[in-house]
Amino acid sequence: MNSIQAFLPVAAALLGYLVGSLSFAVIVSRAMGLNDPRTYGSKNPGATNVLRSGSKAAAVVTLLLDAAKGWLPVALVQWFGQQYGLGEGTMAMTGLAAFVGHLYPVFFRFVGGKGVATALGVLLGISPLLGLAVCRRPGLVP
Repeated sequence: MNSIQAFLPVAAALLGYLVGSLSFAVIVSRAMGLNDPRTYGSKNPGATNVLRSGSKAAAVVTLLLDAAKGWLPVALVQWFGQQYGLGEGTMAMTGLAAFVGHLYPVFFRFVGGKGVATALGVLLGISPLLGLAVCRRPGLVP
C-alpha cells in the first residue's frame, strides 16, 4: 500500500464530514425567505423546526437534503471506492463522518441538528433494506 492509498480513506471521511456539515435547514430557510430555524421553536436546525416556520415544502426539502447528505458520501464510496482500494470500512467511516458533520458542522460554529434524517440517509446508502426497516412505521412505508 502506497502513501496515497493510505490517505484515501481519510480524505473520503473528511469529504463526508464536509458534506455533512452543510446545514440544509438553514440553507433552505434562507433560500425560501424564511427565518433562521435556529432562532425559533427548539432552535434546532432540522426539518421539524423548519416545519414550525409554517412551510411544509421547506421542511420536506430540508428532510430530503439532510437524508441525501448522509446517503451521497456512502454511495460514492460504494460506487467508486473499490477501484481505489476503499472497502466497507471506509464506507462506514465516511457515513459516520457525514453524521458527525451534521451534529457538529464546521460551517455553522459546530452547532447542528439531531442527525435523524442524515443517519437514515447513511443507512439507506449502506443497505436500502436496512434503511427502510429502520424507518418503517404503519402507513409510512407499505
